[in-house]
Amino acid sequence: MKDKKIYLTLFVVAAVMVFLLFDKRIFKEEIAVGQAVEQASRPREWNTLIADEINANGIKLIVDGKEITTAQNSIFMNEDNLLMLAEDLFADEFQCSLVCMDSRNVVLQKGAVKATIEIGQDFVTLNNGVSQVKNAALLEAGKLYIQAEVLEKAFGYGYKWDINKNTLYLTDSRKGESVLPSRFSYADIQKLPKVKNQGNLSTCWAFAANTALESRLMPKEKYTFSVDNMSRNNGFRGTQEDGGECMRAIAYLASWKGPVHESDDPYGDGICNYDAKAAKHVQEVQIIDSKNFDSIKKAVFLYGGVQTSIYTQMTGSTGNSWYYNKENNAYCYVGTNRPNHDVVIVGWDDNYPKSNFNSKLEGDGAFICMNSWGEEFGDNGLFYVSYYDSNIGMHNVVYTGIESTDNYDVIYQTDLCGWVGQMGYDDSTAYFSNVYTIGDDEILKAVSFYATGKATDYEIYIVNDYKSTASFEKMKFVQKGSFVNAGYYTVKLDEPIQLAKGTQCAIIVKIKTPGSVRPIAIEYRADYYTADVNLEDGCGYISLNGRSWEHVEETKNCNICLKMFTDKVNN
Repeated sequence: MKDKKIYLTLFVVAAVMVFLLFDKRIFKEEIAVGQAVEQASRPREWNTLIADEINANGIKLIVDGKEITTAQNSIFMNEDNLLMLAEDLFADEFQCSLVCMDSRNVVLQKGAVKATIEIGQDFVTLNNGVSQVKNAALLEAGKLYIQAEVLEKAFGYGYKWDINKNTLYLTDSRKGESVLPSRFSYADIQKLPKVKNQGNLSTCWAFAANTALESRLMPKEKYTFSVDNMSRNNGFRGTQEDGGECMRAIAYLASWKGPVHESDDPYGDGICNYDAKAAKHVQEVQIIDSKNFDSIKKAVFLYGGVQTSIYTQMTGSTGNSWYYNKENNAYCYVGTNRPNHDVVIVGWDDNYPKSNFNSKLEGDGAFICMNSWGEEFGDNGLFYVSYYDSNIGMHNVVYTGIESTDNYDVIYQTDLCGWVGQMGYDDSTAYFSNVYTIGDDEILKAVSFYATGKATDYEIYIVNDYKSTASFEKMKFVQKGSFVNAGYYTVKLDEPIQLAKGTQCAIIVKIKTPGSVRPIAIEYRADYYTADVNLEDGCGYISLNGRSWEHVEETKNCNICLKMFTDKVNN
């Protein structure tokens, strides 16, 4: 009798499992073909089971026919079986400006369409209309996610979910249309940093760099970074009266010396806090082509303020110039003088009247720029610079990769002054390497270097136990990629690499920069300002073909600009 009860129990359990599996399969099929599912007709637990299975398998994203490589947790299915996309995807993959206005509201913009979302609600406000979208935006583990259907309702994306392939397909039906509105300003979206005043010091370059950095993080994160530290603790000779330029700012930031909180090193007190710790780690800086106004606007629209240069005879808010119309806060210089002042582009207006400028110009349009002459200058520190100004948009930098200071444990580097010059073999392709002695048992997570021109391709190799130049024969391929713009880039490795304490590791990069004959960025003693470059801390090599190598500290008196980033195994 006891055995019969056991058999009966097993039979019932088996029957229930068959039913559940069948029911689950039917439910998956309903989701797969996009059928409406009455939540009341299915247990809530089924939603969770389906989502867990899909998330465990990993969701692929195909945008306009191209598979997108996404970071972990960039896409997931929630308990309502809706696909949620991380905010990080919207700038790069969908060309959308995404701004968190506060803890409850998000604004997405692309072209003339603006979508306003209240986190946790089931609708999206589109310009003047409202569209129903369930779970339009939500916060998950402190990260903002947008429901994929928002792209369909707001910006006309074709939307297809293939459950059998665990793949989301999104197709931009308005791909030929401009993603840029005719007018855009950080003043309208709470993304405008505090206006600052450089006083009588020649520190506009550092004010512009820090303002651009601050705008990149806003409005989600609000910082005020130290100009004093950037302009005095950067590895270059000279004083705050000597001036500087954006490449000095990039070198300072890439070396992790800063950015530093303003409160840790206040401006104008005559003291530099050399021990102040960086508040962020800058891992990517893009250099935009000269006078490429569409690319400049897109950088402002998608990322942050663009540091650029103008020529001016004025030195402060009380100055006068024929090129500046005080009544309209409008500036335009037309001439051959080189730039001598850095500002930050924080918006534009394609229809800003040409009649507002003192010069007779061919057409309308101006960039909205932030100066470093205090709120007394212009419109609370802002002014308009005509598209027809001779220098605006010639030298352009946008700080695109800003990370927390716990992103890596250790930085290995020998180029504190950064990209001072270039080297090569009269060819667009060359190899370069740095050899580092490993301080602890560590894991190699990323490497960084400069692309000295547009459309640069790279291949990364490694020699894990370097002994001599003969070891280069054993270099192993790691991964490859490319960069659209010139700039400073960090490449995260697809597969971390174990490094043993006390061993030597050689990082090798094969680089190809079309049109360049010297594609390798180097640091060397070029002038008075770089006279303190240390050539004793590096072990760099270059090669034309990857077979014959020369030690550049000995043969060229320079350091290679190639860093690597590791995590300690014990951490």
